[in-house]
Amino acid sequence: MISAKSVLAAAALSLLGLGPTLAQAQAPPPDACVGAPWDAFDFWVGDWNVYAPDTDETPGPYLGHNVIARINGGCLITEHWVGASGNAGDSFNVHDPLVGEWRQVWMSNGWYIDYTGGLDDTGAMVLTGEAYTVQTNSRAPLRGTWTPNADGTVTQQFDQADADGNWSTIFVGIYVPKADDPRAAEAAAARGE
Repeated sequence: MISAKSVLAAAALSLLGLGPTLAQAQAPPPDACVGAPWDAFDFWVGDWNVYAPDTDETPGPYLGHNVIARINGGCLITEHWVGASGNAGDSFNVHDPLVGEWRQVWMSNGWYIDYTGGLDDTGAMVLTGEAYTVQTNSRAPLRGTWTPNADGTVTQQFDQADADGNWSTIFVGIYVPKADDPRAAEAAAARGE
């Protein structure tokens, strides 16, 4: 609660031109990171159920749940992943103004990933860098690709390079908006809800 003394002090400073008005002091600052390039990854922001791709006529199994949020004046995108097996991880995603690229730093119990990039010609976010596996003390080149689909889903794919520089796919997940997921009950049951 603001005291009368604080209001009088703020008003006096404002009249003298030495401080903000009370209204300005209480108003939150406007979002700083709006428009391009900060909105390039907005297609990934949401509350998602994630599934493996369908094979033949069989729906892909539930892989996990991911919440992606844009915070801190729109300048930071956070990720909180909980896999179907209980594994979890988090990432920070920013458009780095110092290098002019998007950067993601991911950490989980066992994996650290740091990579950069941006939108490709198709509108997919492609980040390339390195993954470090704590348990084996090993590192390898990694590429992540997030592709927005016409139906409102997002396809996430991870490719890893071997010692000869040959890339192979190690993960594909289909992000389905939780609110519109026809398999929501299945996903909730898998999470124990």
